[in-house]
Amino acid sequence: MVKDVSLGKELKLRKLNLKTQPLTLSLTLMSYPLAIAIMGPTASGKTDLAVELVARLPCDIISVDSALIYRGMDIGTAKPSPRVLQKAPHRLIDICDPSEPYSAARFCSDAEREMAEISAVGRVPLLVGGTMLYFRALQQGLSRLPSADPLVRARLDTQARSQGWAALHRRLADVDPLSAARIHPNDPQRIQRALEVYEITGQPLSELTGVRDRGVLPYRLLKLARAPEERTLLHRRIEQRFMSMLELGFEKEVRALWARGDLTPDMPSMRCVGYRQMLKYLICEYTYEEMVQRGIIATRQLAKRQLTWLRSESGVHWIGDRGGPLGRAMRLVEKEGF
Repeated sequence: MVKDVSLGKELKLRKLNLKTQPLTLSLTLMSYPLAIAIMGPTASGKTDLAVELVARLPCDIISVDSALIYRGMDIGTAKPSPRVLQKAPHRLIDICDPSEPYSAARFCSDAEREMAEISAVGRVPLLVGGTMLYFRALQQGLSRLPSADPLVRARLDTQARSQGWAALHRRLADVDPLSAARIHPNDPQRIQRALEVYEITGQPLSELTGVRDRGVLPYRLLKLARAPEERTLLHRRIEQRFMSMLELGFEKEVRALWARGDLTPDMPSMRCVGYRQMLKYLICEYTYEEMVQRGIIATRQLAKRQLTWLRSESGVHWIGDRGGPLGRAMRLVEKEGF
């Protein structure tokens, strides 16, 4: 009987602890400084909204974009103009040469440093961009994956040149079927990384990606998703933007990059949407018309992937075009006690 009473008390204490844990976590989060994230697909109006917020609130922008990091890649990335940057400076743009690698781990380190500097002077970090992997890594941490191994990558590149990436994708399906199902056979970067991880660790990438290396981001993160209500409107904006890039000299920009002689089609910078298609035109793999068509299609596909990521994100406030994006964003910020 004594044992039963003790057990009953223990169960009651456990239940009480489970009930109070969410409240404790909520109170802890409320003590954190505020940060705002504006996420969304390409060409959705994220930058315009961010600039409007900076004009009204003590915010500083941190770019969350894996293409804007590169110097000399301005037109094809739709980098904010010098006039916009003067009005609303962006951190973490133009920080890498196109020949340099840049990882989600480095982004987290850079972003956390910038966020701390902004918060330390009483201002609010405003994270703006469409690289959803960076947003997720910042919030949830990174998988415990090994660093890139140049020797393994060189060997895989050699094998791909002789056998083709489709053959390497089939090999990946043998050792890591889950990753192979998620990775398209025409995605050499991800195929290479999955095989590289398996060769280094002996474990499938799909198993290792479930292990995270950090806790909660020490900020109250207000997540705003900027996207038009109609998919057709987004597609029209994407096409208009791509055509505008061509008029602004996108071809000349990529020609200048290629003429350097130290960049290759396999580099992450040259695989950016738009740059990949333009480069294929410059090396005579596409006609001009094919380049335009494929560039627009690839950008639409990118937007679709970004929206898919966003729909899986919890606690997101969607901001469309109707009713005024700025007004809705300001109301949501005010609810945070700003």
